[in-house]
This record gives sequence, structure tokens and C-alpha cells, in this order.
Amino acid sequence: MKTREQEYREIFMAEALEYYDSMGRHISELEKNPADERALNELFRLMHNLKANARAMGYADIGEVAHGMETIFGLIRSKEREFAGSIVPVLFAGVDALGDMIRAVDENNPTPNVEALQANLDRLVRGEEPDIEDVDNSDENANRKLELSDLVYIQIKKLDHLMNLVGELIIDRDRILTLSQEIGSPALQTAATHLFRIADELQYSVMDARLVNVGSLFNKFPRVVRDVATAENKEIELVLNGQDIQIDRNILQIITDALLHLVRNAIGHGIETPAERQKAGKPARGKLTINAQTERDDVLIHVSDDGRGINIESVRRKAVERGLTTAEAAAGLDDNAVRAFLFEPGFSMAKEVTEISGRGVGLDVVKLAIDSLGGQLRVDSVLGQGTTFTLVLPTSIAVKGALLFELEERSYAIPLMHTDSVVSLWPDQLHVVGGLLLAEVMGENVPVVDLRRLLHNSDGPLPLATREELRGRQEIIIVNYNNRKLGLIVDRFLRQQNIVIKPMSKPLDTIDLFGGVTVLGSGQVCLVLDVPALTRLFLAKRP
Repeated sequence: MKTREQEYREIFMAEALEYYDSMGRHISELEKNPADERALNELFRLMHNLKANARAMGYADIGEVAHGMETIFGLIRSKEREFAGSIVPVLFAGVDALGDMIRAVDENNPTPNVEALQANLDRLVRGEEPDIEDVDNSDENANRKLELSDLVYIQIKKLDHLMNLVGELIIDRDRILTLSQEIGSPALQTAATHLFRIADELQYSVMDARLVNVGSLFNKFPRVVRDVATAENKEIELVLNGQDIQIDRNILQIITDALLHLVRNAIGHGIETPAERQKAGKPARGKLTINAQTERDDVLIHVSDDGRGINIESVRRKAVERGLTTAEAAAGLDDNAVRAFLFEPGFSMAKEVTEISGRGVGLDVVKLAIDSLGGQLRVDSVLGQGTTFTLVLPTSIAVKGALLFELEERSYAIPLMHTDSVVSLWPDQLHVVGGLLLAEVMGENVPVVDLRRLLHNSDGPLPLATREELRGRQEIIIVNYNNRKLGLIVDRFLRQQNIVIKPMSKPLDTIDLFGGVTVLGSGQVCLVLDVPALTRLFLAKRP
């Protein structure tokens, strides 16, 4: 497995060699037309970016040469110098030297000696004439070989298309494997097994090509935090951890705005002003931590602050004021259920509207983004000590783990992301409270509903639950969404497997209880349940 340093070096090399190729092209254009401002501006930009990247990676020599070149191109842009005479061969020599230095990094060779070049660059910056004898390296240069980088850039849409094709292949692979087992031909089974292995390797190779470090997003936040903290008149220390954790690039793109909302929310709502913190016995500077880690097949991103925490009673009162629940019902809700109101559209605890907070948007946007990925959003908070939001994300959105089950002789799937556990209980292990069927699972009372009723009952609320209608052992899937657990009674469990989810075609795409379809190895079309939609439906129909 590549180390973090190796991956960063590869990224640097890919960009640096691309910069080098562009430099050669633009400086040739500038030589033909010294008034070409576009070429001049591009050369200045390339030198500036190469300087910054090289210094960040610790390649000081490359950074120094790029800095000298950048300074001279800046002088030419400001009309203090002209791209003519002895300045031209020095700058061409500088581009050549940068190419040699970049290739030396890739080949782990010693950095070429550039003392003479650096001396000439310094002379030009001071307005002096360069030493032309030190510039003449024509013999070394028509013997230079042309080289191509072994790194290429691939557009995401091309990888998306490739992943879709792999998804189709996986579906057909499973069907062929099932057919080979039914037919019983040893030769066909051998070929099907080989296809299974090749398709697996292809799938994971494509998925691996789409992975990026979360650091590519995390590293953009220091400036964001600084700007938001300045606007809020707060002092914030940002801590980043787990930047080398890898995730599908499309997932990272989808959660970008969600993560931005959480960071702005932590600074605007969570962390107190310096005066408030000192009064509470805290350091004046608040601490905001963004941390990534892996947990089984998931990536967890935590956004934690050491601020004031969430006042459960304030949220409870606000929910009643907003008409989201009654005062009687709110009084009986546990802390997790109360915190779930924070994700309702337009819900805000801000006392005043600012550029950062109080506009009634934010956490609901975060929830929608996570739901679209089949992920989860958790919130933990201690009043006076701080709050942590946890984004539970799949590593890839193309292939998902799922639990298959049967209901009325049809197969269905539930993403493992939302599956908490599975239990088998006898009717006398269930009890009825207020017309609601409850099961005690790991010391917690979980509402239980017959999935058949939930799917087919379209008119009015669900009928009051009774134990008498239950016959024999009940197979129950415990799902978890938005800190709420719900037990779904099904006919029987089938198995756990990876599935490729395809969107529903019209007009079925308007049924929001299903998140898509997949095709099983038998060729049977299997509906994939949308757990967030099911949970919302149950809450709307509960007695």
C-alpha cells in the first residue's frame, strides 16, 4: 500500500511535469511575440504554482529556481524589463533546469547543480547582465530525449461511465454464475468462476482509480475557518486528522457543501466568543476538529467543537413553537429524538440572522446530502462541553452492501448502511404500549411494524398493534436513521451481498419508498428500500 508521502509525490510529479510542458510551449510563444500578454501571464502563474507546490513538498531547490523565474516574469509584466537580449537564453535555461530537477525527483536522483543559473537569475532581478558563458548549454540540449509522463489525468465522467459498465458486468456475472450452478456443467462452472474473479478485480480496480484522499477537501478549510471566525469575532484553532483516508471522489464532491455547513455551524452556533469562553472557565481560543477514519467499509468524518453544546430543552421548546410536535409529545422524547429536529428544513436556533448563521438553512442541507449517498448523520453533544457531528459515508456509491430478505414471496434489499441488526423474536417477547408494538433490543425499546402493512397501507394511520395477530417467530430487521431505530417485520432473511443499485425508471421513480432496483443472480428484479423514506412514512402513520 502506498504511503501518504508517495501519493503526494505522485500528485506533485503529475502537476509539475504538466507545468513544465506548458512552460516550454508558452516561452516559445513569447519568444515569437514578446507582446503576448496571455503567454506571459500564464508563465507567471505556472512559476508561482510550481514554487508553492515544491516548497510545500520540501523541494527547496525547485522552489528557489521557480521563485527567481516568477520574479523576472513579474518584472516583464510590469514593463520594468523586456523579454529580449540576454534575458531570453537565461529564462530558457531556467525552464530546462526545472524540467531536469522535476525528473530527478521522480527518478530519486540528486538534484542537478543550478548554482550558475541561480546566480544569473539573481543578477537579472538586480538589473545586472547575466554571465552568458554560464548559459550556453546548447551541446547538452536537438542530445536531449523527449519524454512522456507515466501519469495521466482522467476526467471523472469517463470513470463514471466505466463504473456503470462494470456495474452491468457484475449483474450479468452473478446471473451467469447462478445459471452455471443450475446447469451443472463443470466446464461452464469453471468459466463462470474465472469470470467472477476477473469481474471482481476489474470492479475494485475501477473503484480504486476513483479514490482520493479526504485531505484534498480538508486542506481547503484553514482559510474557510479563518474567514468565518473573523466574521464572527471568534478565535478558532483548527485541527485536521486523517487526511490520508481515501474515499470515492464523487462522494467527496457531494459532501463538500455539507461539510462547509457543519464547519460554519460549529463556529456560528457552537463555539462561544472569547469573553464567553473565559467566563465559563475555558481557553479564549475555541477548538474545531475535522477528523476522518475508516470503520469496516465506511468512512467516518467527525466535525467536533469544544463549544457550548446543544441545549436539549431549548431545542424541545423551539420544536413545539415551530409546530413540529406537541408539548405533550415533546416531553416524552429522548435526547436523540429531540436532536433530530435540528435537521428539519428551516429549523434554526440562531437568535439573530448573520452572514454565517440564522438563515434557516444548513443542517437540513447536510441531511439531504448524506441521505442521497445512503449514509447516516449522527450528532452527540454535552451541554457546556461541545458537539460532534459524524458523517457515516460509504467508500463507494457504485456498489453497496445490502441485506436481502423476502416479503410475500418477493425479494427486497436494504442497504447495510442503515441496517443496525437483525433479530428473531417470539410474540410474547414483544409488548404493546399506546397502540405501538415495541421490542427490547440490547436494552433499548424499539418500535416495530409489519413491513407489509407499512408498504400497503396508503389510507390513514396504521391500525393499532396487537400481539394476537402475530404467529410464530418474527424475523425483524432493525434499521437506524437520524438517530431513530425502527424494527421491520419481514417473512424471512435471505443473505448479505454486494449489489449494484440502478435508478427506478419512470413512472416508478416517483415512489419514494424505494431507492432503486438491482438484479439478482437469478435474473429477478429486486427493489431496494429507502430507509429514510420508510422511517418518515412510519412516523407520519403511527397511531
